Amino acid sequence: MSSSGNRHLPAGVEANRPLARFTTVRTGGTADFLAQPGTTADLVEVLGWAKAEGLVVGLIGSGSNLLVADDGFRGLAIKLDGDFSMIERDGEVVSLGGAVRLPSAAAKTAAWGLAGLEFGVNIPGTAGGAVRMNANAYGGKLADVIDSVELCDADGIHRVGPEDLDFAYRSSNIGPDQVVSRVDFRLSPDSPEAIRERLAEMRAWRRETQPSGIKTFGSTFKNPEDPKAGERSAGQLLDEAGCRGLRIGGARFSEVHANFVENMGEATTADVIAVMSAGRERVAEEFGVALEPEVQVLGEVVWPEGWEVGR
Repeated sequence: MSSSGNRHLPAGVEANRPLARFTTVRTGGTADFLAQPGTTADLVEVLGWAKAEGLVVGLIGSGSNLLVADDGFRGLAIKLDGDFSMIERDGEVVSLGGAVRLPSAAAKTAAWGLAGLEFGVNIPGTAGGAVRMNANAYGGKLADVIDSVELCDADGIHRVGPEDLDFAYRSSNIGPDQVVSRVDFRLSPDSPEAIRERLAEMRAWRRETQPSGIKTFGSTFKNPEDPKAGERSAGQLLDEAGCRGLRIGGARFSEVHANFVENMGEATTADVIAVMSAGRERVAEEFGVALEPEVQVLGEVVWPEGWEVGR
């Protein structure tokens, strides 16, 4: 049940908004409140309102790594818009708004002859989400190219360096009530042709190894550090445990890559979790490795006992 009541809503805040369409896997219920601020002033205002009202804040980003509870989200969901989708250049420093999708930024910086963001071409998320989750890929590291990060919270705007973010595997110290509003990257000159060639190779690899054009989210489980995994990725462990194509309800592990969960049409978030649980159990039985979910959640998602899940 919604708790929106008769609160006075700030400009741009909507009550009782379905969230499934904001996620790539297309599951989940309704948020009590949704804001889509277009400026830092708007963002600070809605964060201040949420703090005053005692509301939990949840970030949507591109929705590519997000599960929303079937019962919805009792709080304020925020999806950045407007100015947060801008890409600007000052010499070798490129500034991305928090809502800029990394594949778009990789293509744009390639055209400018600036190297360093190529790895972002296959990360289906936003600049803000990538910093929050330290979304490295293909040998590229965010921390190596970040110059500074702008964070907004209820108290205003703050600027920090990569050394202040305590980056670890798929994590940072950015708090739940903080929003990455802008990221400045310091890149390196290179020929546009050479950069585009690297991008083409990465795109081709993705097409061959990962599902596309369907309702799915990115990697479901983190790659394990457990020695019992024998340096195998989560996808390899799931594959060897017989999970490729495993289906429960409307959700299944992809036939193309076993670490991707697909919505086959009418899946619920509960279906997605059931598939994940079955895969995790198979890997634990086969290899003695406990996989950790990589997905983020909004709302009271019911996970099996013993799971550690980010929010």
